[in-house]
Amino acid sequence: MSTFVLIHGGGDVGWSWHLVAAELRALGHDVLAPDLPAGDDSKTLADYADVVVEAIGDKRDLVVVGHSFGAFTAPLVADRLPVDVLVLLAGMIPTPGEPPQEWWASTGCQSAVEEQAERDGGLTGNADPFVTFLHDVPRALAEEAMSKERDHPSTAASAAPWPLDAWPDVPTKFVLCTEDRCFPPDFFRRLVPERLGIVPDEIAGGHCAPLSRPQEVANILAGYVSGPDARRAP
Repeated sequence: MSTFVLIHGGGDVGWSWHLVAAELRALGHDVLAPDLPAGDDSKTLADYADVVVEAIGDKRDLVVVGHSFGAFTAPLVADRLPVDVLVLLAGMIPTPGEPPQEWWASTGCQSAVEEQAERDGGLTGNADPFVTFLHDVPRALAEEAMSKERDHPSTAASAAPWPLDAWPDVPTKFVLCTEDRCFPPDFFRRLVPERLGIVPDEIAGGHCAPLSRPQEVANILAGYVSGPDARRAP
């Protein structure tokens, strides 16, 4: 079985993966979901990768998964360690030399959000996190998630150019969430082939699918290493 290394997104914590982790463990896999540093503006993406690599230790058969901003860290881990599969879930796909803080404008995401907001009456990109990020998460669980919000990523991690010269030579998958109000689905349907040269896989759910659709997320992740026969029945 595999070791799934689950990297959380901006403002988040490893707890955000706890429901997916339970599903993956039920399938016999090992799971790591470390908390990346928060509240320290000097920490860099390399520092984030250090934390993940330390958490992995000598474990092998690795599947590294980066959610949202975690997509800036996940490839750094895959560049350092032998990784079987690299997965981005609603991930901000980086490109060499691009500072994360410039990603929204350079990819056209900012414009895509504004255009989608005009079509859906302002749901996409809404200032209310319960509308944009957590709209399909049960309210009590969404409130618990908000109570764990942290100051992450740092200024340094956002401002510095993404450090790799090229995408790591690792089989890469992308999971698109079809009800995402942070990153419009059509935006990723364009960006994923442009930046990764692959077609994204799609699941129903909003941006925080690890909380709203944990079984679906776990099943698609497990399918990348074990095939559909190893997935849990809905």
